[in-house]
Amino acid sequence: MHPALSVILFTVMSGAGYGLFMLVALLHVFGGYPDPGTSELVVQLGLALALITTGLVSSTQHLANPKNAWRAVMRVRTSWLSREAVLAIGFYPFALLYGLSILRGGALEPGGFTMAMGLISVALAGLTVFCTGMIYASLKTIRQWNTALTPANYLMLGLALGAVLLVAVHAVFQGRSEPLVAMALSLLVLAALLKWIYYVWIREPSGPTINTATGFTRGTVRMMDPGHTAGTFLTREFGYDPGAQVIGQVRLGVYGLGFVLPILLLSWILLGASVFWLVLAVPSALAGVGLERWLFFAEARHAVMLYHGRQHT
Repeated sequence: MHPALSVILFTVMSGAGYGLFMLVALLHVFGGYPDPGTSELVVQLGLALALITTGLVSSTQHLANPKNAWRAVMRVRTSWLSREAVLAIGFYPFALLYGLSILRGGALEPGGFTMAMGLISVALAGLTVFCTGMIYASLKTIRQWNTALTPANYLMLGLALGAVLLVAVHAVFQGRSEPLVAMALSLLVLAALLKWIYYVWIREPSGPTINTATGFTRGTVRMMDPGHTAGTFLTREFGYDPGAQVIGQVRLGVYGLGFVLPILLLSWILLGASVFWLVLAVPSALAGVGLERWLFFAEARHAVMLYHGRQHT
């Protein structure tokens, strides 16, 4: 599949925003946030909402006619995209009420209303990210996406990015927090492991082939004439192939920037190094996940390409 910049920005930024919001709210509601101050919580939640909103706005740029974006909410019963849109919209009032309750004194000792709004917001945020992953996981025509690992990776990568951002903002207000750094390290390691499992799973072709697509399963089938002499929309969008060398290099970038460097820097901070190194850890993690999202699309092989010369997906 041809990677669209608008969708990459949307999934990376909104995923990081939802991950940050979920972690901050859960830690605050259940008393795991170290010395929560009203200003710090508001900045954390404000940053999360800014990332989510920016990502959602950027997603409309992928539409041929952005003013028709409202139609995305019209097929809730059958479309994961519609479910994602409805949950994303429904998240805002509860998130804003949660933030307002903190401003009204719910930072140190969250009351029942603050806890309820926070937990409902967390549930809606998690479901929204899950639906985003299911938009791709539900597509049986793309073997690399049609797996439960897809929404699991979306959720875990969002939480990992959110944890790194949480540590960075907390460091600005209160300095290093060993429990928060350890949490971010754990989430990054889990995200890296889950992504490795995904890469192993998609390595060997196990989906449709040109034989199963044509129904001739007893002999060798190959394309003699593609039926067109120039590229088409299908070959440009669904047949995008950067090549094995580029895919290998980008995958190294995913692990180097997205996981290895942030993990090393956070480990160093946990051992006593200056939190200044978060200035490098945050953009590195964001860049690495951006490359991961580009690769997520670039490695996808649509079954329609079996009718354009590809032997397998």
